[in-house]
Amino acid sequence: MALSRLGCGRGGLHGGLLGVGPVTIPANCLRRVLRVPEPVPAWRALRHPACCLSTKTNPKALLAAVISQFKYANGKYESFLERTFPRFYVLYSTFMKGCQTLFSEAKEIRRIKLNMSLKKIDFHQLPYREMERLRQFRRDLIKAIPIGLLSLPPFANYLIFLLMYLFPRQLLIRHFWTPKQQFEFLNIYHGMRREVYPEIIDGLEQVTRFVADQQLRDQMQELCTKVQSGSHPEVAKLLAVRSLFAGHPLGLQRLRIWQVKALSRVLFLTPHLPIIFLRYRLRSHVLELQHLDRAMLKLGVSKLSEEEVKMACYIRGLNSTHLSPSECQKWLKQWVQLSCELKDVEVSLLAHSMVLLSTNYLGAKE
Repeated sequence: MALSRLGCGRGGLHGGLLGVGPVTIPANCLRRVLRVPEPVPAWRALRHPACCLSTKTNPKALLAAVISQFKYANGKYESFLERTFPRFYVLYSTFMKGCQTLFSEAKEIRRIKLNMSLKKIDFHQLPYREMERLRQFRRDLIKAIPIGLLSLPPFANYLIFLLMYLFPRQLLIRHFWTPKQQFEFLNIYHGMRREVYPEIIDGLEQVTRFVADQQLRDQMQELCTKVQSGSHPEVAKLLAVRSLFAGHPLGLQRLRIWQVKALSRVLFLTPHLPIIFLRYRLRSHVLELQHLDRAMLKLGVSKLSEEEVKMACYIRGLNSTHLSPSECQKWLKQWVQLSCELKDVEVSLLAHSMVLLSTNYLGAKE
């Protein structure tokens, strides 16, 4: 072939200088070298970087690229929903955030449980935030388990989704409530427990009429009258009658059935159980609150965030949705002061104080 031998020119000159004679180059190799490169198609330039993957790519890099591509597509989908279906987007975003929060909380609960097992510590020995997270997760799980069981039969999950959409307060846990729903539902729940507040105060007044100690009887009667007239009691006044709640007639084991049921409703516990179970559940929940209060005292009420302060007040009987963070913090300090002064046998006073301290506090009536 004419171009297969280069005895002269640059090839021949180099061959001569090296003393090896002319160099033979195959014609097809020469064509490849001299061929003009083809232009890159426009569609390749527009592809997402995650699509340009080699089969020799590191598996971790491949997984990261796939996740990046998924997030990119999901972001596009969410922006489409927000523009086209704004009302549905609110539900969708709430559901997705709820799933993420629930998943992260499950991981945190697993870590706390593992830490308790390794260090061999009990629930009441945990720091406040870990103790509160464990308590709340347990309550959420109890509410979610029946829904999970009902969705097991084939095609039953579609019915469950419809029911969850129609009855979010009864069937969904707090992670899947919108901010508007959370405000509304917390007010509804507080209204349900507030219905028994007058009944509990009237019951205290009736029972203490037969107390033998006249001084204690007068102090308790004065306390009930003060609350019924719209005044907020002082912590010192409550501590002055603490002995009445350690035994007869207001100790937890001496309360009448209607009193135990009313206090159970204040703590969002079902009153439709045999009395022995009602007393046990009421005692265990109030003691749990007292353990939380002691852990909170170690941490310091001022160290809590606004959301933590409001939720802590709410589970202790105060409707914090209408109160400012400073008002909630002031009330919570009073509560912790009372709780940490009481002994385990006096937890009946702590249960009644959920009513006595919250009934007339500022805007809690709303």
